[in-house]
Parts: sequence; structure tokens; C-alpha cells
Amino acid sequence: MLSWPPTLPSTRTLVIAVAVVIVVALAALGGWAWYDASHRRTSVAYAEVMARAQAADAPDTPAEAKAAAAVELEQLLARYPSARSMPQAAYELGNLRFAARNYAGARGAYELALQPGAPGMIRTLARAGIARGWEAERDFAKAADAYGALVKELDPKSFAYEDALIDYARTLELAGKKAEAVAAYQKVLKDVPNARRADDIRTRLASLGTATR
Repeated sequence: MLSWPPTLPSTRTLVIAVAVVIVVALAALGGWAWYDASHRRTSVAYAEVMARAQAADAPDTPAEAKAAAAVELEQLLARYPSARSMPQAAYELGNLRFAARNYAGARGAYELALQPGAPGMIRTLARAGIARGWEAERDFAKAADAYGALVKELDPKSFAYEDALIDYARTLELAGKKAEAVAAYQKVLKDVPNARRADDIRTRLASLGTATR
């Protein structure tokens, strides 16, 4: 049965309660400080390696330097797989592997760059990289599938839409799918009225026996 008036907590109980609150607050503060320091270390590590990787991606960079930069990126991704900059680092690794003609490895890196939360531009470039890898291996059917998947993700107003759709049409043509290639070329002219490569598209359509206005 409850007593009335209620009993006030003792001084000892209050001291213990205050001490518990202080310990919890200090633990939370320490955890935040550790997380902040860890995040800053990760960001610095990514920035340094990414700067070297982007420099190594230049066309005139020796193959040895490209290979060394790729190894650095691989180690970075293994050490910090959940970092915010991971998709961009994976994309850069894909570029270096592509330059080394390691197309399967490049596709693996590009696919890693497609993880949930990756920036839209990185996703677009990585998908294009996957398609280019298949095309470089002359597997035009898989390249067309990959370009087609990219086109479906893009809005017609996107900076990459025209090129992606033309790449899709070209690989369909190379895969021997003439009717689908014609439809894709025509879709460029329909979806992008002021297409930069409209003359090239009309030339391709003419070569495929299809007249355009």
C-alpha cells in the first residue's frame, strides 16, 4: 500500500542517480568523439588515395603507376568498406582496371560503386562503365543489356541520356538486332529533339535502310 505523503529519495540515492547520468553522458560524449575522429581519419585517407588515383588515371601515366594506384584503392576499400566515399573510390578503381584492360575486374569495381546510397552521377557513370566493359570484350548482347538498363534509369533530360541511348542502339546493331537498333535510334530523335548527334543518327538509320524526316 502506498504511503502518504510519499517518501522523498535519500541523499545517497540522489548522488547515485546523478553519478549514473554523468557516466552515461561521458560515455556518449566519448563515443561521439571516437566516431568523429574515426570519420575524419577515414575521410583523410580517402582524399589522399583518391587524389593519387585520379592523377594516375591520366592517359600518359605509366602502367606501373596505374597498377600501384589500383592496389592502393583496393586496400582502402578493404579497410573502410562502409565509408561515404566508397562508391567514388570503387568507380575510380574500375577506371584504372579498365585502362589495364582488366574488363572483368573493372565491372566488379563498377558494380561495387552501385551500392545503395551512391550519388546519382556515380551510379550513371558506373553503369556506363559496366556496359563499356562488355563492349570492349565484344559481348555486344550483354553490352546492349547493360546500356538498356542504364537508359531505363535516366530521365530524357539527363545529360547522359542521349549518349546512353545511342550506345544502346549501337550495341544492338552490333549484336545483330537490326529492328531493335532502328527503334532505339529513332527513340533518340523522338526523345531528344535537339540531339547533338542527330546527323550521325540519321546516317546510321540510312545505312540500316530506314529513311528519316
